[in-house]
Amino acid sequence: MGRRPLPRILTASAPIVRGREYARTAADSATDVLYPLIVIVRGLRGLAAAGRRRWAATPKERRGPALFGLAGCVFALALMPYGPLLALVVLMAAAAWTGRDRTPADTGPGEAEAERLQALYDALVPYFSAAEDPNPLYTHGGDWEEAFGEYEFDDDGRLVGLQLRYPAYFLDGEAESRARIEQLLHAKSGRGREYLFDWDEEGNRLRLSVLPALPTGIRAQRFVTAPGETVLGFTDPSGVPRTLPVADGEETRDAPPVVWRTGARSTEPHLLALGQPGSGTTTLLRSLVLQALPHGDALVIDGSGAGEYACLSGREGVLAVESGLAGALATLEWAAHETERRLIAANRARQLGRPVPQDARRPLWIIVDRPSVLSHLAAADGRSEPQNLLHVPLRHGRTANVTVAVAEQFDAVDTLCAPVRAHTRARVVLGRVTVDQVRTALGVPPHTTPAREVPPGRGYARLGAGPVHRLQVPATPDPYDEEEGEAQRAAVLELLPRRTAGADAAPAVEACPDGDGPLPVQAT
Repeated sequence: MGRRPLPRILTASAPIVRGREYARTAADSATDVLYPLIVIVRGLRGLAAAGRRRWAATPKERRGPALFGLAGCVFALALMPYGPLLALVVLMAAAAWTGRDRTPADTGPGEAEAERLQALYDALVPYFSAAEDPNPLYTHGGDWEEAFGEYEFDDDGRLVGLQLRYPAYFLDGEAESRARIEQLLHAKSGRGREYLFDWDEEGNRLRLSVLPALPTGIRAQRFVTAPGETVLGFTDPSGVPRTLPVADGEETRDAPPVVWRTGARSTEPHLLALGQPGSGTTTLLRSLVLQALPHGDALVIDGSGAGEYACLSGREGVLAVESGLAGALATLEWAAHETERRLIAANRARQLGRPVPQDARRPLWIIVDRPSVLSHLAAADGRSEPQNLLHVPLRHGRTANVTVAVAEQFDAVDTLCAPVRAHTRARVVLGRVTVDQVRTALGVPPHTTPAREVPPGRGYARLGAGPVHRLQVPATPDPYDEEEGEAQRAAVLELLPRRTAGADAAPAVEACPDGDGPLPVQAT
């Protein structure tokens, strides 16, 4: 069946629409250019209207003298040097002042915004009021304008900023009291966003602000850091005093990093990362290995056995990648002996007044992912606990330049041994977590409200006794996982060291002293 042509009126509508757009654009441009003239004309009309009103209000017996006085003023201006020009300038100035835009600025909240602020004030009354207060700031039926100093709403009418006063007797030094207020403000201001709470105990003020989402487009790359510095991720600009140039997509910009310092001068030489499945703890460990390999060696223990670290096998600087129980026990035992050897070599060098040997100063990283799985397998097989072999590297790793990074899931935190909990002072929590989980893992609650939906690698970090930072781990996926983005996988492949000459052959091993299994030979 043939197609019927469109009516002529429909085919001719496109030029009409374009013509209207051109006319509207030309009118807007002309308005911008002629705006001063429009203001002066509007002012002249206003002056003329004011003159007519003044003439109508003048009695008839006084109109003659008024005209005579006006004529005298005009004659005097005409005789003065530059008199007419001065009169014209004064007239134009008066017209411009009269014709200016006098629309008052809307500085107060709208009706809906005022209702939202009043509801928030009423909700805070039970927490910020006391029966003994003779002049309460928060009372039932009170006005919010006395308690709320600054406020800000977005285009949708949602609260994005608020500064409030609270009584001096409020227990702002107790975490429980502050948590109740933060939870209330979070619920009343709108869920689904992250809020920052800034408590000013000296001034009895609390500032609430909405935090923007952390960028997720930063891929794995070579970061500009000093030896011994490792980038855990990136945070808010106000949280750290430095920035790093990073490639974010197609552009390069400065981003504020969370830098973890390791080595002999570090106060937090070991790290523990906790999260739910899919939260990004493995991505974090993979990012740490890629940053450590240019300056040191790495041992990787993959307790889950999912092959997430297969891309590191046979690479320069990677001493071993183990996922089985026997291989993991042998590797960890070798790591303990290597830590002791480094301690002895460093002690002998200092006694002789010589520098520490290079093989004892080269950083050694021990990466352990999901040790609870290996502990369960060891208990079922009647073998020794693998985590106990981490005691020596954890306790003496700072002196021996050995760094341990452990990742575990929240449901298996109880299976972590005491040395792991005691010596991992650098902590990272990833994924969708609650305030209680963050407080348990980091020691203190966060200053922000956890979001409902978070991307992989999103969480919090705390180094020792420092502040809690929001964290977004650089995208470091498994380069062999075809479900990941091509650009992110290519970035990881570019950072991988080249393969060793005998990578395709069987790895060289030597027997354990106690016969428990093979030990990897340290790369030289």
